[in-house]
Amino acid sequence: MLKLQSKRLIELNNIPQSRAGVIFPEIRGQRLSVSSEARLSEAAGLAEAINLQTPYQEIINIREVKPGNFFGQGIIAKLQQIIQDEKLDLLIIDASLSPIQQRNLEKQLQIKVIDRTALILEIFGERAQTKEGTLQVELAHLTYQRSRLVRSWTHLERQRGGAGFLGGPGETQIELDRRIIDDKIIRIKKDLEKVKKTRELQRGARSRIPYPVVALVGYTNAGKSTLFNALTQAGVLAEDMLFATLDPSMKKLELPSGKEVILSDTVGFISDLPHELIMAFRATLEEVLAADVVVHVLDSSNPDRQSQRKDVLDVLHNLGLENIELQKNYIEALNKTDLLTPSERETAGLLQERNPEQIVPVSALSGQGLEQLLALIDKKLNADNIETEIKISAADGKLQAWIYANAEVLEAETKNDKTTLRLSLSEANYNRLRHKLELPLQSLGK
Repeated sequence: MLKLQSKRLIELNNIPQSRAGVIFPEIRGQRLSVSSEARLSEAAGLAEAINLQTPYQEIINIREVKPGNFFGQGIIAKLQQIIQDEKLDLLIIDASLSPIQQRNLEKQLQIKVIDRTALILEIFGERAQTKEGTLQVELAHLTYQRSRLVRSWTHLERQRGGAGFLGGPGETQIELDRRIIDDKIIRIKKDLEKVKKTRELQRGARSRIPYPVVALVGYTNAGKSTLFNALTQAGVLAEDMLFATLDPSMKKLELPSGKEVILSDTVGFISDLPHELIMAFRATLEEVLAADVVVHVLDSSNPDRQSQRKDVLDVLHNLGLENIELQKNYIEALNKTDLLTPSERETAGLLQERNPEQIVPVSALSGQGLEQLLALIDKKLNADNIETEIKISAADGKLQAWIYANAEVLEAETKNDKTTLRLSLSEANYNRLRHKLELPLQSLGK
């Protein structure tokens, strides 16, 4: 019976600093959003993020993909020699391999071969810490493995007889293992549904308090966690590596106006993010769907910033946030300005001048621009606020406490036993205040 180790696709734990070769196949006529060099560098970075050495990295030009083993025999012969010379333990191909291609390459090269999806799944399996994150990664791994069971049993008899509750005579081993995986997938989906309901309850509780939610999104290694820490003084893991943080973090943050919000740090996105992961992490990413403000963190020092921006927006569109970049609640934080040259910083400043309602250059490390970012978040949250003026009893401390907690007090003046307040507050809190004062709508001036 197949023993599923769904959290690990490559068993390299017992080999210190395993040696991996990284290949980006440049296919004739294929359109890329970034340069081949950038893709190769990113794939090598992904490998190094799970402690792999990458002594061999190469862009290989191919005319067409061979359905049987991806590469032609000439390239395979070349790779056989490189694997021997470099003493490689693993070959990473930054493309999508079919199960047949992967099996045939492993047979001819006599080495473990994984594709881009398997590499990203491996990183996620290593980094997930919470129960939710572990469940999401396991679901993605099982979904991926299910389509590749043919690889596991080519050396065994296809038929298996006997009786038992798992299957009758003649059931193939692959069918049996597929059923085991399907059962596990059903169980994990049920567990994740519970997580989803818990998150919905949490969001409902926050909406009753209410705390607006500000979600940080962005390409992996754009500096979201560093920015999260800088704004909230939290201790979230923030390292200069791809996918340093997988599990979402949330912390309360006070804005310049005194308004309190929940700041949410989400998993980083990447180009060609495996479909299995998008679906598995949907429960987590739904925090973005429910956010009052979305802050898209970009690495302003990365030459492929625009391509990374498009990749993130594509994922957000697929989640249901159509044209989010055109919405009022969208902000782009151009992070890592401390790494820019003076002329590049000037260009970032010009971008902000052209679109001050959406773009803010920041440095999470130096703190530059963070006050501007917080002020813009404040402004976005107050964009649809209602301004009103009321008079209340100066002795009503309970009502005043509620007002100061739920509205921005623009002016306050007390004469005799009456306090006059000019307020800015959301429509929901405006209506709550009206009910508290037991006044009809027209009694509060807008």
